[in-house]
Amino acid sequence: MESRRIAILGSTGSIGRQALEIIAGSEALSVCALAAGSNWQALARQAKTFSPEAVAIADPHAAGELRGALPEGVSLLAGPDAMADLVREVRPDLALTAMVGSAGVAPTLAAIECGVDLAVANKESLVMAGAVIMPSARAAGVRVIPVDSEHSAVFQCLCGHDRADVRRVILTASGGPFRTWPAERARTASLEEVLNHPTWQMGRKVTIDSATLMNKALEVIEAHWLFDLPAEAVEVVIHPESVVHACVEFRDGTVLAQMGPPSMATPIAFALHYPARAPAPAARLDLPAAGSLHFEPAEPARFPAIALGHEVVRLGGPAGAVLNAANEAAVAAFVAGRIPFGRIVAIVEEVLNHVPGGPEVTLEAVWAADAEARRRAEEIIAGRAGSKGRPETADRKGT
Repeated sequence: MESRRIAILGSTGSIGRQALEIIAGSEALSVCALAAGSNWQALARQAKTFSPEAVAIADPHAAGELRGALPEGVSLLAGPDAMADLVREVRPDLALTAMVGSAGVAPTLAAIECGVDLAVANKESLVMAGAVIMPSARAAGVRVIPVDSEHSAVFQCLCGHDRADVRRVILTASGGPFRTWPAERARTASLEEVLNHPTWQMGRKVTIDSATLMNKALEVIEAHWLFDLPAEAVEVVIHPESVVHACVEFRDGTVLAQMGPPSMATPIAFALHYPARAPAPAARLDLPAAGSLHFEPAEPARFPAIALGHEVVRLGGPAGAVLNAANEAAVAAFVAGRIPFGRIVAIVEEVLNHVPGGPEVTLEAVWAADAEARRRAEEIIAGRAGSKGRPETADRKGT
């Protein structure tokens, strides 16, 4: 049996590296393409180990160094369109979209255009352009398999069930590193404190989103598009142990839960092998050792980001692109030391309050909304715009 040819877009990040470990241990999978943003050294090492047909790097300035470090016979594409071009050139059996942020939209649509199945770890592409991506995937007969642990859990719980029977889905959240901190102290947390997640090992941007719980806002929107659910049918609960990844409640009252240790290896392996199941390099769940499992409501006052995800679903139009762009801008400003941690969600809400109207979503509308949201977020960050969202005096401390 021929192995499944995998293209990993974002191969040098956390998800990409774990995917390569899984592929290295599987005779059913092989690497045909690798892509990264700017880390040419890691990409070169991966190319030497896995001998893909081609690699792509988004940073054109890194292309020269990378070209000289690649094994013979590996072709190179470079530039902002390189990942999408890579998919069109190599035409893999499955593309794992593991890059961070809005960079995932074009490669995702390129895969659909080529009839390539998708393993989606880049939630931002669905948040921004789910109204374009999901109908296009259905029309092309392309399978969209979620990699996020929560959405993979929902996907698995739904296998063999009619989605019309679903009453709601419940996404779990660890609560991040500040779940038990006084709110005032959390607002002024340092970057080092923010990156110290209690249960998950993730990339920097995703870890920051987990600390604000903006990742749950993004996941609410992602669940809406993946499973065709209204905002009120997607709930979030705090579950510090991160053992239950999601639950699905059906209309007869039955609740199915997917459980496992807090490791991304399991959902990655599930997506790469689907519909088959294969051993994954993750610890097995030991329920007696896990002991008690705890669940708490996601209090809106403490976790205001989650409500923004529901609001985006209700607003429709380009609201997802606005939220995602504003969040990316605010997170970058926090990392650069321009704003305190407690301002991130407030800035996103203020930008979202100015979302342009119109229910129709086209790629042109998505990119226009993205650009406008980044412009307005920068105005707020730089102090050139009035404050009209949730931000309060306490949130502005340290600015």
